[in-house]
Amino acid sequence: MKEFIITKKVAKHGKQAILVIPKILEDELKPGTLVKVSLEVVKEVENE
Repeated sequence: MKEFIITKKVAKHGKQAILVIPKILEDELKPGTLVKVSLEVVKEVENE
């Protein structure tokens, strides 16, 4: 099992919040790959 740790800012796509996977991991995380995701909030954004 491979493990990658990345820190990402949550993006917005329409009304949904999304996490964009870096292109450098494209070969490791092909569509259909099953992954386990654990989220730790590092810094909360203030209300806009």
